[in-house]
Amino acid sequence: MSKQAEKGPAAENPEELLDLKITHPKDWAAGIPAVTVAMVDILKETGLARGMEGLFHMNKKSGFDCSGCAWPDPDDDRSPIAEYCENGAKALAEEATTKKLTGDFFAENSVADLAKLNDYEIGKKGRIAQPVYLAKGATHYTPVSWDFAFKKIADELNALASPDEAAFYTSGRTSNEASFTYQLFVREFGTNNMPDCSNMCHESTGVGLADTIGIGKGTVTLNDFYDTDVIIIMGQNPGTNHPRMLSALEKAKQKGSKIIAVNPLHEAGLMGFKNPQTVKGILGIKTQLADLYLQVKINGDMALLKAMEKLLYEAERENSGSVFDHEFIKKNTTGYVAFLDSLNQYKIDDLAKAAGLTVNEIEQAVDLIKNKSRIIICWAMGITQHKNGVDTVKEIVNLAMLKGAIGKPGAGLCPVRGHSNVQGNRTMMIWDKPKPKQLDKLREVFGFEPPRGHGYDVVESIKAMDEDKLKVFFAMGGNFLSATPDTLFTAQAMRKLKLSVHVSTKLNRSHLVHGEEALILPTLSRSDKDVVNGEEQFISCENSMGVVQMSKGMLKPVSEHLMNENQIICNLAKATLGNRAFVDWDKYSQSYDAVRDAIAKVIPGCEDYNQKVRLPGGFYLPNAAREGKFITEKNGAVVPFNIAPLPKHELAADEYHMATIRSHDQFNTTIYGLDDRYRGIHNERRVILMNENDMKNAGFRAEEKVDLFNYDDGVERVARLFVVVPYNIPEGNTATYYPEANVLVPINSVAEQSNTPTSKLVNIKIRKHVG
Repeated sequence: MSKQAEKGPAAENPEELLDLKITHPKDWAAGIPAVTVAMVDILKETGLARGMEGLFHMNKKSGFDCSGCAWPDPDDDRSPIAEYCENGAKALAEEATTKKLTGDFFAENSVADLAKLNDYEIGKKGRIAQPVYLAKGATHYTPVSWDFAFKKIADELNALASPDEAAFYTSGRTSNEASFTYQLFVREFGTNNMPDCSNMCHESTGVGLADTIGIGKGTVTLNDFYDTDVIIIMGQNPGTNHPRMLSALEKAKQKGSKIIAVNPLHEAGLMGFKNPQTVKGILGIKTQLADLYLQVKINGDMALLKAMEKLLYEAERENSGSVFDHEFIKKNTTGYVAFLDSLNQYKIDDLAKAAGLTVNEIEQAVDLIKNKSRIIICWAMGITQHKNGVDTVKEIVNLAMLKGAIGKPGAGLCPVRGHSNVQGNRTMMIWDKPKPKQLDKLREVFGFEPPRGHGYDVVESIKAMDEDKLKVFFAMGGNFLSATPDTLFTAQAMRKLKLSVHVSTKLNRSHLVHGEEALILPTLSRSDKDVVNGEEQFISCENSMGVVQMSKGMLKPVSEHLMNENQIICNLAKATLGNRAFVDWDKYSQSYDAVRDAIAKVIPGCEDYNQKVRLPGGFYLPNAAREGKFITEKNGAVVPFNIAPLPKHELAADEYHMATIRSHDQFNTTIYGLDDRYRGIHNERRVILMNENDMKNAGFRAEEKVDLFNYDDGVERVARLFVVVPYNIPEGNTATYYPEANVLVPINSVAEQSNTPTSKLVNIKIRKHVG
């Protein structure tokens, strides 16, 4: 048994905890407390005038897109009061803060001292005000000019033995325009090493849907939620991760829809909603959301889906033609008979046990959908971040096909993306596995031969760093270290780099775990005014439902030394490629319209991009599956039923399954505060939620201090000093917050086919803390 050396981020193993307070979990989300908490953050970070100006323009048709989640804006009925949620307001407070980090800050604070802070403390320091550089062997970042930064990066890139010794990461905050020029530069430079945040979240969705329905995106619009019979929400916590979804669910309920919630935790935002924009919500009267709550075991979703399909099949045999949509199945699918035969190997009792439910609970779910075809199935990370994530997505497709619930109004598949433009990144060709047709189009339009081999995704990039195959790492946004698995392993790998570069708005953990040399390049945020040649500019983003719309910042930037992402990319391309460049980088640096004209020539569905994106509310990208047309590479115009085995879960007597989750006071790796008020956890993040029977059997007390261990691959991984919190969670299951528990997620534990880290199912042991 080897032990991972604890030379990682300094705050991974703290010496003491904060003053934890536990209250009763809530059974509703939002309400006046959400407004109050959001306003406190706004006033503290931005001041009243700046904050209210930003909030007024957020998600408006003439304003800027929230930098938080990718939930779509209504096509028509946008709120005149506030088209944002609590966490959207907190996201604005973070990026529009008036606190800024100048050369004096970096002179006073060494990298080692900053690394001792936790992620919350680091993020609250303020906006980075100018480019800074960490020389080899230096202890402090120092201010540098943009010209120095571009030359330093270009020199390192051009000194590589191969372009494949560099990797270029992308965060979901990056605009369509910057995403397009970024991938264009990277491919003209000569590599497809383009890891992105989708690799860690919905990659399983993209693979599963592309293999079945022919497009790696959802098939519904927001209006479908207002005209459906049943909404099934699986592995998703909308009250925290996509709070504006609650308004859509409330409207669906008002129109008679039923909601089935599937989740190991009873989440407040799946149970009730107090809409702060209605009199009823202001008075504290909640709308009940879930009609049926199925509290599955972690990764019990596949067993649940198969049980529902088996019960539906039995009902169909009793009354042929009343349950399954045979016309849809005959016209659009293949493998139907073999799929039904595969269900015969299972017994309902066994499936229910594997799901962690009673047969009666599953029968109730089947009764709600048995005679309905207008069904929407939503899901997020609770489905995708498992070894069988792709197969579970395909099983969701199986269920929808049996009911003919794809490609018609009020029905379809709805993967809910976690970041505001992660779907747009992929549309703009941010991908380590580009299609030959996409590369052919780049060659046709720009005249250079793009690389054809697949590049590194996130997990492959980390391993390549560890093996000294990567020398330069460039990150367009994000907090790579805190987002990725196996934190100590990843940190040790990143320290082997010659140069690490991060384009960022604020300080984060990844700036403090670096290569031999490091640069931080400060960029504009979504809410910042973006002025080029004296003219205010706009960018564009794509939401979860395939709508592309403009986003125009309104606030004065906190520093005159910031540069927009597109100009950073174009200037870097000029410095790196010089006169061997085929692309006119000066043209694209000075004009977003020129970039959009190039997008129109390369990206299908983006013809007349400059005209369509200026329409109020933007435009929908083509989606054949939404129209009931399925065009797949492997199966032509039919969707294959997928036959997959149940996942096998074997735990030793002293082991538990752990899922990493967000608190309500965070968005991805950005920590807004230390409270998770919906779950009743306050002023501490290093907690582990446990079933009370498990606690009793193991001899743990409430609020006892423990250490957590994982032993995959014969390596001991340790997360020290956590507090046990009794919680309503299935026996054998636990939950912790990320990024604090990412140290336990093994680098080699990934989803089959998609290579997504299995952050929602990690085998752990729990021991009393000694120290």
